[in-house]
Amino acid sequence: MGHSLADKVQSRERILSKAAEQARNAGLESISVGTVMQSAGLTHGGFYNHFKSRAELLARALERALVDGRKAWLATEGTGDKPRSFEATVRRFLSRSHRDSRTAGCAIAALASDVARADEQTRVVMSKHIDDFVSQTVHSLAAKDEGDALLAVSAMVGALLLSRVQVDPKQSDALLKSVRERLLALNLARPHDDARFRVANRFE
Repeated sequence: MGHSLADKVQSRERILSKAAEQARNAGLESISVGTVMQSAGLTHGGFYNHFKSRAELLARALERALVDGRKAWLATEGTGDKPRSFEATVRRFLSRSHRDSRTAGCAIAALASDVARADEQTRVVMSKHIDDFVSQTVHSLAAKDEGDALLAVSAMVGALLLSRVQVDPKQSDALLKSVRERLLALNLARPHDDARFRVANRFE
């Protein structure tokens, strides 16, 4: 890779990194081309050497924020790429620490309301990550039921978002606890494909 091309790649990476950081801190619409370029140590005029439009920057910044959020999630879990149990996912997602990590937690929860008002290009980016989250949840559920997975993902993202809105810490904690307990009960209520469930069912 030539020196000038390498510089261009590095410059694009700085722009994306700063834009993703800005999105997570203050939302997608807070991203200003001039501010991002300045924070990346680049001139405003050089922006179009890297992106066709601000809309493209927003979509790519969202993708970066979502990827970074997933990496942070996996690092916190300490599981690498191994699948996590449904219980572990629910307890971690609907926790105080995740609620209080607005800029480092799940970017779906942090930015979904912004993306809902964005253009199709940007919504497509998040849609893929939502689909991936649902797919992972399906495999972690005892019954492997997609409907239950959609319910669980919607409940987790919605509860996390609402808990961050609550001003009273006790109400916020209660909201997280209530949804967490009901999701765990949902999974326990489904058939488990193991010997204990089969034995238990013989007495029904």
